[in-house]
Amino acid sequence: MLRIFFIVVFKLRVYGRERVPASGGVVIASNHQSFFDPVLVGVGLPRSLNYMARDSLFRFLPFRWLIRSLNAFPLRREGIDTATIREAIRRVSNGGVLVIFPEGTRTRDGRISAIKKGVGLISRHAKAPIVPAVIDGAFEAWPRHKVLCRPFPIKVAFGPPISYAQQAAMSEEEMAQIITDRMAALQRFLFEKRDRKREAARR
Repeated sequence: MLRIFFIVVFKLRVYGRERVPASGGVVIASNHQSFFDPVLVGVGLPRSLNYMARDSLFRFLPFRWLIRSLNAFPLRREGIDTATIREAIRRVSNGGVLVIFPEGTRTRDGRISAIKKGVGLISRHAKAPIVPAVIDGAFEAWPRHKVLCRPFPIKVAFGPPISYAQQAAMSEEEMAQIITDRMAALQRFLFEKRDRKREAARR
């Protein structure tokens, strides 16, 4: 139902979904533009996903039931939440797909913010690949300073996986940098798609 909703209302297009392994543990690292993002990352994929969500979202009982039914589990934002990290590693080690937003919060201007160090902690312990992902258009559809969303074309792109072997040879700084670089490349790809469509419309 959500896939149909986003295709009809937001003209959703997904690129590179074949880069997400069809089985086994995977960590998807995506930029964070709006409240839509957890759904947008998963709606174009055939696999069930797991999400770390801030603990405050679990306080309202009906919403807690909803997000738990969608494989979300709470993350305490203050300090280091070792219990949540262990749970994330367990899920990925058992063959699950985990979605993380390594910027830490929604963007304020649509641009990709600095990736926090430690993004490879879960994937390294679970010996799983990381797939970079980028969302474009969700910021215009529902920026953090707006109460309501509006229709705007949204695109999602997945990049080549970073294998466990590649990660093992990197420092935390190098890991954060390569994810940043691959996100930037995906964002340029989506910007070019947007520009070509505008140019075609003008013709």
